[in-house]
Amino acid sequence: MAIFKGLVSIVLFTLTTLFWGIPLIALTFLKVVIPVKRFRTWVLDGLCAVALNWVGANLWWMKRWLRPNVTFSIPESLSPHQWWLVISNHRSWTDIFILFMALHRRIPMPRFFLKRQLIWIPIVGLAFWALEFPFMRRFSREQIAKNPTLATIDRQSTASMCHRARSAPIAIFNFIEGTRFTIAKRDAQKSPYQHLLRPKAGGISQVLSLLGDQLDGILDVTISYANPSPTFWGFLCGQEAPITLQARTLPIPQWMHESDYHEEKQHKERFHAWTNSLWQEKDALLDSQSDHA
Repeated sequence: MAIFKGLVSIVLFTLTTLFWGIPLIALTFLKVVIPVKRFRTWVLDGLCAVALNWVGANLWWMKRWLRPNVTFSIPESLSPHQWWLVISNHRSWTDIFILFMALHRRIPMPRFFLKRQLIWIPIVGLAFWALEFPFMRRFSREQIAKNPTLATIDRQSTASMCHRARSAPIAIFNFIEGTRFTIAKRDAQKSPYQHLLRPKAGGISQVLSLLGDQLDGILDVTISYANPSPTFWGFLCGQEAPITLQARTLPIPQWMHESDYHEEKQHKERFHAWTNSLWQEKDALLDSQSDHA
């Protein structure tokens, strides 16, 4: 029965993607062939509407077909007319849809920092590109040492997104661990946290430096799974154990958008201290929730 449910879930996901893929492809074509700034802005608004409807359609069948056991704790003051930087821990691809369930239409259309390889996913990858999600290449230290200019490519992508973000409300999502948590990854990088990988501050520091004066705040999200090894397939099969999402708003200190993370060592150290403190609190929260699981 679980496998049948998972297969039906894949069919439903495919059908919603194909249905909303038609207007997506049409609008993307117009965006490419008519490079007029005002028209491109109108098309981008249309693409956002398509994406929000695609998310809404998937949430509709997920809630009724999968009936996930999810508990949310979300600030009541959120609005789709605000600018937010959303940071979260990362355990599974399920995280994305749990975030959507909690925040869909409560905040603006999200933009995720994505691995560049995701651009090749049929239709979905095209949507990421058309909606101007920032794609991260994530070069190794060895590659950057051989060619230092590689270090600026991801920064340029982030800077372009932040520049465009000033024209309309946006929610910028970042899983700042850089990858999904596993015990093997935690041990390999000698993370000081029990339930988290080491946070990477570069991306969010640049967002806060470039856009901090316009952001309404930071939305700090903690996702906890009763299942120690959650998978998206398990979620699609309706077998995922209880999930808890807790979100809180944090003010943006003035110093975060007055200094350059990549150029000022003192600012980099201060930012790392801030993210490590935040991660210690998150790890303690996850630890308390695992004790009650």
